[in-house]
Amino acid sequence: MPLPHAIRRLNIALAASGPGSWLFSRILHHIDPRVFRWTQGKATLTSLLTGLPIILLTTTGRKSGQPRTVPLLAIQDPQHPQRWILVASNWGQSKNPGWYYNLKAHPEATGIIAGGAPLRLRATEATGQDYDRFWQLAQRTYPGFPRYRERAGSRHIPIMVLEPLLDASAQPPSAPATVGPAVTPEEATTPQK
Repeated sequence: MPLPHAIRRLNIALAASGPGSWLFSRILHHIDPRVFRWTQGKATLTSLLTGLPIILLTTTGRKSGQPRTVPLLAIQDPQHPQRWILVASNWGQSKNPGWYYNLKAHPEATGIIAGGAPLRLRATEATGQDYDRFWQLAQRTYPGFPRYRERAGSRHIPIMVLEPLLDASAQPPSAPATVGPAVTPEEATTPQK
């Protein structure tokens, strides 16, 4: 059963605050994959508390070459519903998140959105008018992004666009080894004992 709208708004406001961002940036990547497994792929803690769509994105490490899985807010592009937008806000910190550099070095990834099937994806960075449109969409989806932009100071916050891979020869990363606990497509829907 979803939380009441007022509670979700309160949780979103907490996540956008300085102390909330500090706390959640350190714990959610550990908790979300576990809740995802526990709910058999139906939800993450973040999606339960806020109602926001979360993707468990598996990238290939830029330096290590190893699979890395991280939960991220995934914003669906209303003009192209097969596209998902990721904002590399890093909770308003001064540096871009590691997953951004991983996608720049290795643009193919896999992702699982709560309640959905695993997706093979290719990432590109939004620029120009696309960036502006996606930033507006991001702010409407999650009102914490303007606060993150303020806290990031002079750092440009990149936006990555994920589109499904149609090329059967493209190989996504294999089983994830993560910043948080690994979640493979099979594990995402298998309850852990």
